[in-house]
Amino acid sequence: MALARTRRGDSGMNYWPGFVDALSTLILSIIFILTVFVVVQFVIQQEVAGKDTALTRLNAQIAQLTSLLSMEKAGKSDVEDQLAQLRASLAVTESERDKLKGIAEGAGTGLSAAQDRANELAGKLEGEKRISTSALAQVEILNQQIAAFRRQLAALESALDASEKKDKEAQSQIANLGQRLNIALAQKVEELKTYRSDFFGRLRQIIGNRSDIRIVGDRFVLQSELLFDVGKADLKPEAQPEIDKVATAMTEIAQKIPGDIPWVLRVDGHTDIRPITGGPFGSNWGLSAARAIAVVQYLASKGIPPQHLVAAGFGEFQPIDLGTTDEAYRKNRRIEFKLTER
Repeated sequence: MALARTRRGDSGMNYWPGFVDALSTLILSIIFILTVFVVVQFVIQQEVAGKDTALTRLNAQIAQLTSLLSMEKAGKSDVEDQLAQLRASLAVTESERDKLKGIAEGAGTGLSAAQDRANELAGKLEGEKRISTSALAQVEILNQQIAAFRRQLAALESALDASEKKDKEAQSQIANLGQRLNIALAQKVEELKTYRSDFFGRLRQIIGNRSDIRIVGDRFVLQSELLFDVGKADLKPEAQPEIDKVATAMTEIAQKIPGDIPWVLRVDGHTDIRPITGGPFGSNWGLSAARAIAVVQYLASKGIPPQHLVAAGFGEFQPIDLGTTDEAYRKNRRIEFKLTER
């Protein structure tokens, strides 16, 4: 809160308001940039959290498919072992058949028994061949399943790469958005600074030099005694011309401010530290807010758009003089006007 300044002579130049104006503009810019930074960080965190969830799900699917692939490989190995055993048994059977045929041909006796034995072995051989064919079919099916699992694994890896690429692109877009927002913010703050200077310059022309009406930094200050009776929030009739001057200056400047600048005229009510006894208001907070609302309503009746007006009550909690004298109390009882951003 700007401190009250002793009135200088009419011929002197006061550089302090311009300095405070520039400082407050810088502070507003920093606050807005920090706000944008926090929003951008929040959006980035949400994007990264979503990507982490997708990566976790994909990794789980990859682990599951890897486990299934290992099981299928183990099954294939067992079938191949069984097939090798069958082939060995087949070779033994063929050898025994050939041996029996040789005995039958050489001996000439017991041919019928040998032939029967040979037929039996031939039947066993056919059975072994059928088993071997079935085993080979199972191996082929397992090979097809393994190939399908590998294709799914490749697709998941491709999806994971695409997700990581999309995440990088999103982060780049967020960074570009933050840069554009910073540039736009700087432009709007500079424009509003120009119109704020015009507003206070016009007020100086209308009001002139008065000890009870001051422009301190980026605020226009009226003592409460000019506008209200003690402990009341109804505008006095003689207060209306003073507020009319503010309304006139604001109306002239509002016509020049572009529609895309979110400006507001904020009216702040302040009281001294002494507690309220009796009356319709239970605290200085309620009194200061009611006075600010009364001024805002009067400005709206004079043509200031209500969407560009804000009333705020600060009670006794923002003093400009920490003393306990009547003069300090008088300074703290005030109405302030500030042209700022919404």
